[in-house]
Amino acid sequence: MWLGCRVVVVVPAWEEAPRIARVLRGIPPCVDAIVVVDDGSTDGTADVARASGDLRVDVIRHAGNRGVGAAIATGYRRALATPGGPRDAFVVMAGDGQMDPRDLLPLLEPVLRGEADYVKGNRFRRRGVVRAMPPARLLGGIAFSRATAHAIGVAISDSQCGYTAIARDACARLDLDALWPRYGYPNDLLSQLALRGLRIAEVEVRAVYADEVSRLKLRHVPVVAAIVARAWARRIWHDLSGARAR
Repeated sequence: MWLGCRVVVVVPAWEEAPRIARVLRGIPPCVDAIVVVDDGSTDGTADVARASGDLRVDVIRHAGNRGVGAAIATGYRRALATPGGPRDAFVVMAGDGQMDPRDLLPLLEPVLRGEADYVKGNRFRRRGVVRAMPPARLLGGIAFSRATAHAIGVAISDSQCGYTAIARDACARLDLDALWPRYGYPNDLLSQLALRGLRIAEVEVRAVYADEVSRLKLRHVPVVAAIVARAWARRIWHDLSGARAR
C-alpha cells in the first residue's frame, strides 16, 4: 500500500517473454497486486510471468490477440473485482520495459492524494527527450497530443504515453466494453474521462527505449486520427445536448 491506499499494477503483454521477467522484478514493494494480461502471445509470455516467483502476480491469458486496449480493460476489470477503497490506484506498466519503475510513485501520488482521477506520464517534459525518443515517435506523439487536447477540450501534452494511474472510483465509471481495443485506446480513454468530467493530470516520466520491439506502424496513424476525430464529435454532441437540456 501507499498513502493508505491499495495499488494494483496492470501489465498488458504480447510476445514479451524476453522482457516480462525484468519488468516484474522492477515493480516496487509498495504495489499490492500485479495483473499480467497475456494478449494471446505464442512465445510463452504467460509462463515466464507465472515463473517469476512473485506472489503478487496474477496472470490472465487471452486466447487470441485482442489488442493492448482490450488487455488493459481486462486488467482493469480484474483490479475492480478485488476489494478496496475509492482512492485505490490502478497503474498501467507495459510488458516491454518502456516504463521506468522510478516514476511509479510520482505517477501515483496525485491519485492517492485525491488531486486527480487519472494521471498520465508526460515524456515531453523531461530534458533530453529529443535524444531519447525516435524522431518519428516524437513528432507523431506531439501531433496526436495537440489534436487530442483540442478534441477533448483538456490540455494534454503527451496523449500517447501508456504509463498511467487511475483511481478505482474513476475506473468504475468508464465503459470498458466500449474502449477501443487496439492502438488509439489512450485517445479513446481520454475522451471517456473528459466527457465524464474526471480530473486528468500529467507528471514527468522518463522515455525508455532499449530492446523492446516497436509494433506501432504507419497503418495505425489513420486509425488514431479517426479516434481523435470521433472524440471531437462526441464532445460537440455532448456540449450541444447539454445546451438543449438547459
